[in-house]
Amino acid sequence: MQNAPISLGHLIEEGAELLKIAEIEDVRREAQLLIAAALQKSMTEIFMMDKNTLIDPVLIRQYFARRAKREPFAYIVKEQGFWSLDLEVSPATLIPRADSEALIEVLLKLFPDRKAPYRFLDLGTGTGCLLLAALSEYPNAFGVGIDVVPQAAALASNNAQRCQLQDRTVFMAGHWADAIQGQFDVILSNPPYIRKHELLELMPEVQSYEPMSALDGGEDGLDAYRYICDQAVDLLSDKGIIILELGIKQDQEIAKYALSKGLYVVEKQHDLNDCIRALVLSR
Repeated sequence: MQNAPISLGHLIEEGAELLKIAEIEDVRREAQLLIAAALQKSMTEIFMMDKNTLIDPVLIRQYFARRAKREPFAYIVKEQGFWSLDLEVSPATLIPRADSEALIEVLLKLFPDRKAPYRFLDLGTGTGCLLLAALSEYPNAFGVGIDVVPQAAALASNNAQRCQLQDRTVFMAGHWADAIQGQFDVILSNPPYIRKHELLELMPEVQSYEPMSALDGGEDGLDAYRYICDQAVDLLSDKGIIILELGIKQDQEIAKYALSKGLYVVEKQHDLNDCIRALVLSR
């Protein structure tokens, strides 16, 4: 029978072969990760298991088939790690990337007082990863997260509960900061920054599965930055800062526009690939 129990070793080889045909890199590791997720086990447990152990292959083969269609691993298993957090993800949001942790790194550098009651605003919050990571480091801070997609705002709210941060967060649907009043010490944002003509050049996992509204930055990739800079001037506290994630070689154009709005670059943070990933602005 096709779905009769099969040995772990054979399942790994079956998955690796299927993923190889789909031109996925490191196919053996991906197959093992999918098996681990389906069995709700760690990779260490999978490594330690006898390869002759018989396993029900039904869910595992479903995972293999989805990944072979280049569906992102995180969407298949419905979760993704970010900073020190384990977050739920869905196709309503971008999948959190390790490069975005550069924003949290520069925040910790510029705001060393972990006990201060800072007020954070996260524009385009998605899963809530930036705001929740920031709040996890500042136990007396409070934050507001905004996303234009209601399903994303709801998911971020669920993640706040998952991380036990729901008492210090408010997530809502809205268009950037249109409905926001008050002042904030830190405005965080990972806005859409892919140039429209580059969208078709993205990897299949991104192009076919992640939300285009969270990727499309307009003709030059800077539409969202202009909107944020226009609004942020009235939302910053006296010593407040804006921390923006940006694409490759976008820092100079963003800095130029920010300056026209009375905002100055105070810091740049590089990512794991030594690209400028975060730009910090202040009045």
